[in-house]
Amino acid sequence: MRKIGLIGGISWASTELYYRHLNKGVQKRLGTACSAPIILESLNYCELSRLTTPEQWTHAKEVLIESAQRLEAAGATALMIAANSMHKVAEDVAASISIPLLHIVDETGEKMKADGVKAAAVIGTHNVMTEAWYRQRLVGHGLTLAPYDPERAAAIDNIIYDQLMQGKVVEESRRTMRTFITDIAKQDIQALVLASTELVMLVDPDANVLPVYDTTRIHVAAGVDWILGDEG
Repeated sequence: MRKIGLIGGISWASTELYYRHLNKGVQKRLGTACSAPIILESLNYCELSRLTTPEQWTHAKEVLIESAQRLEAAGATALMIAANSMHKVAEDVAASISIPLLHIVDETGEKMKADGVKAAAVIGTHNVMTEAWYRQRLVGHGLTLAPYDPERAAAIDNIIYDQLMQGKVVEESRRTMRTFITDIAKQDIQALVLASTELVMLVDPDANVLPVYDTTRIHVAAGVDWILGDEG
């Protein structure tokens, strides 16, 4: 097996999901006695939360580049960032290392393209739902994305940051997400992109009104393939 580097701590709840499911994925393929060789660096998220200014994003880029370089030096053969939102600086991070970076948007886009999905909606943190860097990268895989609702984007962002990233699951928020998804499904789309690791705590990707592409699940599957040498 090949060792994979994981930049985590963005949030700890997200990192726990990645660590658990990378190991479960390896166990499923090789047997319950096996586990995934992972080098994990958990960052201090209070420096990286709800970034809004260019200066804050520049600092985040520097933090992630330094983390990536440490993981490569420690023996990682590929890199994963355990957060959708931090992929805003993924290209800069990838350029700073000589090992591959498994990009969450590309893995998701390729999966949806292979499944023949042409129109979708995205839900996640505010920057993921609204900013061009995420949406255009998905569009690059042949997808048409439904427009986002600003009030809905703000409400989902608050649920993610104020509850889920702290490990809190609130039933009222579960009902709110169910209503949001029902409303989104009325648009002319074929699928929903669940573009926040934490949202899986409220949204069941396997039990919804339309197909849900859980970016974390897809990203983790790519990580397991890399570890076992089955990528591409």
